[in-house]
Amino acid sequence: MQVSSTNDVKIYNLSAGRSLPEWLSDRKKRLLAKKHSEIRHRIELIQDFEMPTVSTNVRMSKDGQYVLATGIYKPRVRCFEVSQLSMKFERCFDSEVVCFECLSDDYAKMVFLQCDRYVEFHAAYGRYHRIRIPRFGRDMAYLSAACELFFACDGPQVYRLNLDQGRFLNPVVTEATAVNACRVNAYHNLVVLGTEEGKVEAYDPRSRNRVGVLECALNSVTENSEIHGMPSVTSLCFRDALMLGVGTATGQVLLFDIRSDKPVLVKDHFYGLPVKNVAFHGGDADVVLSMDSKVVKIWERLSGKAFTSVTPAVDLNDLCVVGSSGLFFVANEDKKILAYYVPSLGPAPKWCSFLDNLTEELEETQQDAVYDDYKFVTRRELEELGLGHLIGTNLLRAYMHGYFLDIRLFHKAKSLVQPFAYEDYRRRKIRETIDATRVNRVTSGVKLPAVNRELARKLQEAAEDGKPDGKPKSNPASGSGLLEDARFKAIFENPDFEVDPASDEYRLLQPVVTSLEKRTKKKAEKMAASAAAIDMDLFTPVDDGVARGASSDDDSSDDDRTWTKEVKKQHKMIRQKERTEVAAPSAGPKMYELKSGVELTGPRSESIKREKMSRKLTLGQRLERERTGVGSAGAGGNRSMTFELKKTPMERKREEAEKRHMQERRKGRRSAKGLKMAAVAKPAPF
Repeated sequence: MQVSSTNDVKIYNLSAGRSLPEWLSDRKKRLLAKKHSEIRHRIELIQDFEMPTVSTNVRMSKDGQYVLATGIYKPRVRCFEVSQLSMKFERCFDSEVVCFECLSDDYAKMVFLQCDRYVEFHAAYGRYHRIRIPRFGRDMAYLSAACELFFACDGPQVYRLNLDQGRFLNPVVTEATAVNACRVNAYHNLVVLGTEEGKVEAYDPRSRNRVGVLECALNSVTENSEIHGMPSVTSLCFRDALMLGVGTATGQVLLFDIRSDKPVLVKDHFYGLPVKNVAFHGGDADVVLSMDSKVVKIWERLSGKAFTSVTPAVDLNDLCVVGSSGLFFVANEDKKILAYYVPSLGPAPKWCSFLDNLTEELEETQQDAVYDDYKFVTRRELEELGLGHLIGTNLLRAYMHGYFLDIRLFHKAKSLVQPFAYEDYRRRKIRETIDATRVNRVTSGVKLPAVNRELARKLQEAAEDGKPDGKPKSNPASGSGLLEDARFKAIFENPDFEVDPASDEYRLLQPVVTSLEKRTKKKAEKMAASAAAIDMDLFTPVDDGVARGASSDDDSSDDDRTWTKEVKKQHKMIRQKERTEVAAPSAGPKMYELKSGVELTGPRSESIKREKMSRKLTLGQRLERERTGVGSAGAGGNRSMTFELKKTPMERKREEAEKRHMQERRKGRRSAKGLKMAAVAKPAPF
């Protein structure tokens, strides 16, 4: 069971907790209950009160002894007997159920409108008959006085089926393009139809003539509401012979007195979602329950003031209020059919009266709030944990200046970001425990805290200097008073409040603090000197005051100039430091030169040496070193000299490869001596 409080109204969610599969054996269910406390402590109001996938409709029988619910998949209906708190039977269909009605007080006679235009009639033993209507049905109502069924369809006609005669009667023709909702007043049998155009048309079943029209589309527009789209009528409900509740497709609920064409009250859900169900509570609370796919709102009928609301985590499909009690069921897009109990609306039904005793015991004990499993974090803390990318997802719930985060995800992220946080916390707790055991030991008269020792020492000295006997003052404004005051206890115990002398803030404030200390010290010295010179006759009181005032003004002005210069100096140093830090990453490459007397060693240095030596040689010496062959020819002044350049190893390998290739070609070439060739005739001379 989960307890929440909205608008100071306790709401008990009876469907909270894990659900166990049907195919599990009793032994495995018991083992799971022993292992998981959630399963062991859950409250199962009705056994197996769920559907395989989704529940679409839920109704209470007229005698209040059976709860009938439809759902998928496979399309089916389940009947639960409240006296046994368990399921009585289950039946399956060929198609999904749009809505259904109980024709009798119990489950003996039921009719189901299906999405494939079929209408099935069921008796206590099973399906009795099946017929088909001309159009796809959207809603259905039963007129018990005439034994007629009215089918609202996607067209202007409302089809009538007389169950006594077993045949269709002439349909009711409306002025609308489609009819979404249909209801019959149990007091005077007036039939009301909600149309696609936002109108409610009322018909007398005796004459099949329209007797009135209510303009809901125009009346739903108020000063504080923003309507997007056509406010079609989606749900209808009668409270008594005169009060009618109308829900629109744009999220408004209108309360009409059928004697007037103006609504008594207009209530806006502010979600812009179609209102799927409207119900009047029959108890002393005099409230209205209206439901869209997101929320069930409970509000006062006369004033429209919000009473409370229920916002599940899944989309909602249908609502069923159990009589005048505080219990109601909600069909939704999940396996479990939700059950809520609100004691402020009324007592629990007779078949589950134990809920009253249970809720009274829970109110006596303190319960965990809804957000106890969540941690509130600011945006900065979220970035420090590395979870900034989760903003806008379902894992975070925005609230005020931060977000609610699941406590398990918070601990996991913190353990990854700060893996040694627990060890530090453990050491700190051990140290605090050891320090607590040392309190009874004999210590010196002056005891300074572990955090901000220098500040505590200054405060103690100031307190001792302020009293002639040297004992510290007990005044809270004094230094010792600050040390003893519980409001400032964290300054000397929590390391987060440690004063950092290297911080920029401290450096900027230090000149001001120093100047104030000097000024206070000078003032104390002058007061002591003036007190000692009161009995002296060297100075008159006027001259003494003037002299003291002048000197005091000069000293104060000098002090002001001094600490102003100090503050400017600190500002300049901080700005210079910031410029250096900003310019450091963009600095260019730094150049270095070889020291004098140091020579490089390695392959590169050897090549440099050879190059320097070759530059000192003559041309002949260089030719002898670099060339393989040198020759000369001629005589006299016509001499010539030839030489060959030194070949590289790659060139020599290439030449050797070409020579081998040519030799192989010569060996493989065949001679043409053995071939007999025909003689070529010589051309005749001209």
